[in-house]
Amino acid sequence: MPKEPKSPMEETATKPQSNKQVQEVEAVTIRFAGDSGDGIQLTGGQFTNSTGLAGNDLSTLPDYPAEIRAPAGTLPGVSGFQIHFSSRDILTPGDAPDVLVAMNPAALKVNLKDLEQGGLVIVNTDAFTPPSLQKAGLAANPLEDGSLSNYRVIKVPLTSLTDGALKGMNLTRTQVDRCKNFFALGLMYWLYERPVEKTLAWIESKFKKVPAVLDANKKALLAGYAYADTAEMFHEHYRVKRAPIAPGRYRNLNGNTAAALGFVTAAHLAQRPLFYGSYPITPASEILHELSDMKAFGVRTFQAEDEIAAVGSTIGASFGGHLAVTGTSGPGVCLKNEAIGLAVMMELPIVIVNVQRGGPSTGLPTKTEQADLLQALFGRNGESPLAILAPATTGECFSLAIEASRIAMKYMTPVFVLSDGYLANSSEPWRIPDISKLPSLRVEPPSDPKSFKPYQRNADLSRPWAVPGMAGFEHRIGGIEKADITGNVSYDPDNHDRMIHIREQKIANIAKEIPPTQVFGAKNAEVLIVGWGSTYGAITAAVRDLNAAGKPVASIHLRHLNPLPSDLGDILNRYKRVIVPEMNLGQLVMVLRSRYLLPLISLTKVKGQPFKIHEIRAKVQSVLDGKE
Repeated sequence: MPKEPKSPMEETATKPQSNKQVQEVEAVTIRFAGDSGDGIQLTGGQFTNSTGLAGNDLSTLPDYPAEIRAPAGTLPGVSGFQIHFSSRDILTPGDAPDVLVAMNPAALKVNLKDLEQGGLVIVNTDAFTPPSLQKAGLAANPLEDGSLSNYRVIKVPLTSLTDGALKGMNLTRTQVDRCKNFFALGLMYWLYERPVEKTLAWIESKFKKVPAVLDANKKALLAGYAYADTAEMFHEHYRVKRAPIAPGRYRNLNGNTAAALGFVTAAHLAQRPLFYGSYPITPASEILHELSDMKAFGVRTFQAEDEIAAVGSTIGASFGGHLAVTGTSGPGVCLKNEAIGLAVMMELPIVIVNVQRGGPSTGLPTKTEQADLLQALFGRNGESPLAILAPATTGECFSLAIEASRIAMKYMTPVFVLSDGYLANSSEPWRIPDISKLPSLRVEPPSDPKSFKPYQRNADLSRPWAVPGMAGFEHRIGGIEKADITGNVSYDPDNHDRMIHIREQKIANIAKEIPPTQVFGAKNAEVLIVGWGSTYGAITAAVRDLNAAGKPVASIHLRHLNPLPSDLGDILNRYKRVIVPEMNLGQLVMVLRSRYLLPLISLTKVKGQPFKIHEIRAKVQSVLDGKE
């Protein structure tokens, strides 16, 4: 059938009018902010998808309120979404937004302090009513009292304009209000030359069962686009050219989605079914959501009644021969730790994903932190070593999920993957790998029942993985100390000492497979920055900036935190000063000081937000100036 002709609005949306000037810019950082009910995350997500299609490199930072149902218009209820996109390679969601889209007074008050001086503020003037100002704790209207004089302010009556665009559609007041985010999105699409087709298709798919809402959202999006083009408030729009990206097939994804895909891929490479046992917890729940839709790929998911049941089911699945994974955040790890110690004793392969968040206790459940490293290292009773990995980027949540699975199965050990809320929720363009080029993870089961001993070890000190149903390979496991080789219960002191050292050496053996540590930055550097986890983007961007200014600075980034790389000590000793930035009070620096006996400099941040580039630069400059 022939396609229907485009409406005049769709033609306008696809082809910006020529009567407005176009200004080329290299990079832009935009923050959308409003109530959770304003659809801020949806708006940011659609802008991100459109930006990916436009060919820009990008990085995002969603910022969720901790309150599930905070009163509308209040400061605790403000939701934000920041996107940094560019015509060049970028590594962070931006230090400060160039543009703030504020849907109400509370959103303006919470976010204005972060906006660049001279930045653009687009506000929904209809929301600045006396009751809304009072809810936001504002004594006067900032649109009238001169407090925005240092910014370029565009006043848009978003609510009224959306009402007008949807007039006569027989929608409820609530339905109309929920469309104003698409009006704002259309306006921003015009301002930054984003394609609308992807969002129109998404609306068609999302609301196909509710035709009236489908039509309303499409009309609001296109009306916002047309308004920006025809209104006199914008005399120009902005163009960000395509970024030079290596050829390949890409998709935008966040760290939780990347981790889910990584584990499914690992199960395929290992030729084993994947089991994921989890109890819902922010910000790890999305991994469970993603995997629950992948039953067609041999994935079995179990939403347990609590954290202990989740890890218990994972241990059982591992005993049954599955690639077994459990996911949680810091509070959940507290509850899982006794059972993780059981897996250490039984030497069964499981992977524990800890998507770290602000703590202690419930802490800041929707904010990011890196404060669970010591918990992963030492949080269990007794000497119970295990492997610990930490992805540095969103894309590495995929590759390190595979690496963690490989280590767990090859070395018959639990493995921690320390992600965090920033990596979990932020997104970036990810190049889809060729699965045929990924290595096999298959672990061969024991084949000779006559010579089988459950704790007879290979050259890596790994015991055989015999599963129920293999005739002749029946054996005893449990939480009481095992006799070397036979696996029988043993209370012998010498045997216990021997088994403790064997388990420790088994984890140490992993270091021989860690690739050489890559040093980034100046060859003659005096200062070295050591990072781990999601600090990678800010550290690398800061080093790049400092090198461009002629500063003798370099950096390394650790993905393997236990065991540490074999060459790490030699590298640390080559530099006059070493700085370790962390989103905690200095947990990695404590480990490195005790291991290498060096006077390392700690840079800490525990505000629930990732490091900014300028914070790293300022610390390095202070060290270079001899102030520290």
